[in-house]
Amino acid sequence: MYQTIIINFPGGIISPGNLYNILVAATKARIQYVRFGLRQQLLLDTTSYNIDIFTGEMDKLGIDYEVDSNNFPNIISSYPAEEIFIRKTWLTEGVYKDILDDIDFKPCIKVNICDSDQSFTPMLTGNINWIASSQSEHYWHLIIRFPKTNVTYEWNQLCYTNHIAQVTKVLETIITNNATCFVDNVLANGEDLFARLDTESFILKPAENTVSLSSFNLPYYEGLNRYNNKYWLGIYRRDELFNIAFLKKISQLCLDTKLGQLCCTSWKSIIIKGIDEKDKNRWNALLEEFEINMRHAANELNFQVEDNCNEGLALKSFLVKHLSIDDTRTFGICFGIKTRKKSEVFSSILIQKRHVINFLSIKLFPVYDILCAKDFNPNERTGEIFSRSNPLFLLPEQLRRAVFKFYKYRLDSIKTGKQKQNFQIEEAAIKDGIFLYQCNNCLTVYNEQIGEIENNITPGTAFKDLPDDYCCTLCDGEKDNFTKIDQSVLQLL
Repeated sequence: MYQTIIINFPGGIISPGNLYNILVAATKARIQYVRFGLRQQLLLDTTSYNIDIFTGEMDKLGIDYEVDSNNFPNIISSYPAEEIFIRKTWLTEGVYKDILDDIDFKPCIKVNICDSDQSFTPMLTGNINWIASSQSEHYWHLIIRFPKTNVTYEWNQLCYTNHIAQVTKVLETIITNNATCFVDNVLANGEDLFARLDTESFILKPAENTVSLSSFNLPYYEGLNRYNNKYWLGIYRRDELFNIAFLKKISQLCLDTKLGQLCCTSWKSIIIKGIDEKDKNRWNALLEEFEINMRHAANELNFQVEDNCNEGLALKSFLVKHLSIDDTRTFGICFGIKTRKKSEVFSSILIQKRHVINFLSIKLFPVYDILCAKDFNPNERTGEIFSRSNPLFLLPEQLRRAVFKFYKYRLDSIKTGKQKQNFQIEEAAIKDGIFLYQCNNCLTVYNEQIGEIENNITPGTAFKDLPDDYCCTLCDGEKDNFTKIDQSVLQLL
């Protein structure tokens, strides 16, 4: 019999020294592989007769863990994306770490701490969701999603950074002490919750506007990539399994090259930031030693599957295969697979399992519903049912049709002006009859005559004169990933 041990890494930040010690303990318990969870935690599976060896080592090291339970869900954050996917923000590494250090208790409900200008880390999968204000430095919006419901409520106040921990603790106490009102109750009321909060002790100010959730844009989160004269390395595993020997070598290399941390993400992957040019070959050699594959297709990377779910992984593999056979474009979409009630996955398009039940209440076979989030933005929660009760053999085609609906929505958005600026840039390029530079990942176009005013790139700036760390405005693809094309080749959506 196998049991699952969960170890939280608050904010997704991992000390390589601590990780190495955990992995040494896992080796003593004859564990060969570990996984990372949706909430940026470490998951280890071991047999009942070896578990005491591992937990005994954890007790010696003073590392908290849970066995076959998740009473203290991890605090997740958008820190893994900071600097590499998120730019021009006041929310720096130091701010994240100050908040995480201030939360000196183990929350029993889910807490998310996110920058508003990103979609790499889910913003509303927590129960207490802190979202950095884009207008007021060191102030935060707060959206409550009541536990075990999809009921959300946005507070009309902004909270100062230094008081996030205190407000989190008080709100958690109110919610748990009044569970019948606020837990698993579709009638949970936000005004009632905040009427019970004594605000006199906190620095707050009225929110002039509701929080603006960024449109969904999943960056390509694996590979060895350049940024700010350094490199970041993202590692994804198709089966979610990370070899312990490999992770030990990663921890040692981090320590040898003076990297004080690595990160785990909500996509069950890891990211190492701050790699120096002189150390790049050492990281490449490590990847080659363990035959780590890179550059998986986007239609595989943009799936989210529940933790500890072999059934979900098998369904993902099945759907990815069919999307690949049909060569279906999936850029900009996040797929979620849900096989259990009350589980939480992040998705633009959700595939949800249920069973056909006969009159004797016997489960006959599984069927699947396909649901689409509002505006296909996973941060906006599920909006409508696209297709009900699909048997497995019909699911790939129905999923393709949902994808087509997404691209129709995108096209309609362009025509109605929601993406007017990008559309005008591409349209102008066609009319001018000039050469353009197109991102190979997402087909975004750079027009030298127009530049990118929003990024302080003035009209007339030649592509060759852009800085070496220039990135695609949509998918963060590197400058080297752009191709020079004639305007006649450009294909609008």
